[in-house]
Amino acid sequence: MKTVEPAHAAAPGRAQATSSAPSAKPSRPPRGNRDWLHGLLMSAPAVGGLIAFVGIPFGYAVVLSFYNVRLGSPLEPTFFGVEHYRRLFTDPDLSGPFLRALLNNLTFAAVVVPLQTGLALALAILLNRKLKAIGLFRSFFFMPVVFPMALVAVIWRLILARSEQGMLNSLLNAVTFGNWGAFDWLGDSLTAMGSIIVLSVWQGVGFQMVILLAGLQQIPGELYEAAQLDRASRWQQFRHVTLPGIRGTLVFVAMLTSVLSFRVFDQVYILIRGGGLDEDATRTVMYQAVTTAFDQNNIGQASAITVVFFLIVVALTIVQRRVVRPENED
Repeated sequence: MKTVEPAHAAAPGRAQATSSAPSAKPSRPPRGNRDWLHGLLMSAPAVGGLIAFVGIPFGYAVVLSFYNVRLGSPLEPTFFGVEHYRRLFTDPDLSGPFLRALLNNLTFAAVVVPLQTGLALALAILLNRKLKAIGLFRSFFFMPVVFPMALVAVIWRLILARSEQGMLNSLLNAVTFGNWGAFDWLGDSLTAMGSIIVLSVWQGVGFQMVILLAGLQQIPGELYEAAQLDRASRWQQFRHVTLPGIRGTLVFVAMLTSVLSFRVFDQVYILIRGGGLDEDATRTVMYQAVTTAFDQNNIGQASAITVVFFLIVVALTIVQRRVVRPENED
């Protein structure tokens, strides 16, 4: 007699195959999406700070530039339209000082950017050596960066004092055996801007030096060894090994120096107010905006100055970025 198995009983082979089948894995987001999310999370603090301390104030300045706002005035702000911008370029009383300040800014940047970048590169190469107490020398050259600009301006006010007791005048008087008299370095229109340039380069070159020094230390030593085997001179090594190796760093330093040079204000304000600095020869756009806001109490006009200056700096930065873009960048 044959035994009939139930229809619902599964075959042993099928059951074993079913039980051994791998379970479906949960789907994961593509790697590109995860990298984008991680990058967004890591940049969130910087982006938040940029929006809070740059974006929102700039937007507020744009709004104020369309209103007649007087500091300390009991009157309500009135809508002015583009009147502040029109006066800035057509009113001689406003356009003259503004254009002179803009020219001073451009002159300052045109001299400081190549001078400070070149000097920082020379110092970085000089200090990129394995010598005893090299850390002491690096700290010595970096020390002015730590000093506040207000303190640096006061020190240089003593150095460039116009009296015979001024440190520079005293030194020149001693070197020339008494033939050098008192000279007003800060008050003379021919040397006022040069004095600000020397002061600023001395205070800021150490920062760029540290950045370039870090770039130099990333260049493999094997490249210099191969260049020496090919009997390359020091200049050829610098031209074909050093410069290509730090091109990206050099571009970054030049752009950073350009932005900082357009922000020059502290030393100019301190030396004009307390050091006898020639105001017309060293007036900058930031100085013009601050004095318009707090000396003339014209917040609307000062906001228009800052907006125009911001757009000019952004345009110049974009042009510079296009001109000196690294070769390996798309």
